[in-house]
Amino acid sequence: MAEPVSIAQYFPWDGGAIFVGTAGTFPVHAHQAIQICFLFEGRIRLRANNEDPWLEYDLAVVPSQQPHAMDGSRTRYGATIFVEPETREGRVLTERCHGHGITELDRAPIGEVLPMLRAAALEQRGRPAIAEQARQVVQLLTQHTEPLVTSDERILRAVKYVNDHLSAPIKLTEVARVACLSPSRFRHLFAEQTGMALRQYILWRRFGSVWEHRMNGESLSTAAHAAGFADSAHLTRTSRRMIGVPPSLMDIAVARAHSSPPQQ
Repeated sequence: MAEPVSIAQYFPWDGGAIFVGTAGTFPVHAHQAIQICFLFEGRIRLRANNEDPWLEYDLAVVPSQQPHAMDGSRTRYGATIFVEPETREGRVLTERCHGHGITELDRAPIGEVLPMLRAAALEQRGRPAIAEQARQVVQLLTQHTEPLVTSDERILRAVKYVNDHLSAPIKLTEVARVACLSPSRFRHLFAEQTGMALRQYILWRRFGSVWEHRMNGESLSTAAHAAGFADSAHLTRTSRRMIGVPPSLMDIAVARAHSSPPQQ
């Protein structure tokens, strides 16, 4: 398999994250976050499975848990923005894509902010500037719209607890207590609100935490431990399932983001 990313920067915020850089081909995979992906110049290619032909998108939204492969190898710079489904923006995007799978959106609402996001990434202005521009992309795509179903405050409390305790063991009973629910009721409501079991959600959040630690300069093994993974094998299995490639390939990308100036 070709190396999927040559230079990448990863920056999270409360409710989302962005990978921005150059990309190759990612095999079919699925994960918890809603994915907004685009190229700054040209169209990105995606497909739902290995049998389908590649389709080109100007601006694509991939729903939560939607299997997809991505090919950005024919261009030099693009971005993938992850939006958590339980956020207001995530619910708006979910309702917009309901029943349609990978969906193309109009690029016009974000036309003015894309050059600013691209410049912030190429000039390596750091997390505050890049994350702010990425959040603007999400907000512009979902502005003037409220979701038909809002997130349950009890689940939002549980999500915050999980995010605050990723480095330690997390038990369903503890998270249910934070939500003021019985374990059985919490298990049902969490799956209803987020579309996945608590364990899957914790793995996704830990996976994102690994790359946040890597962007802070920590080694891959140290980052994996700090994010709550038991060992490298556990991280590798999670990485293959959630983005289709082992963490070693993504680690090369993040390391290069620290040592090499981005290519335009």
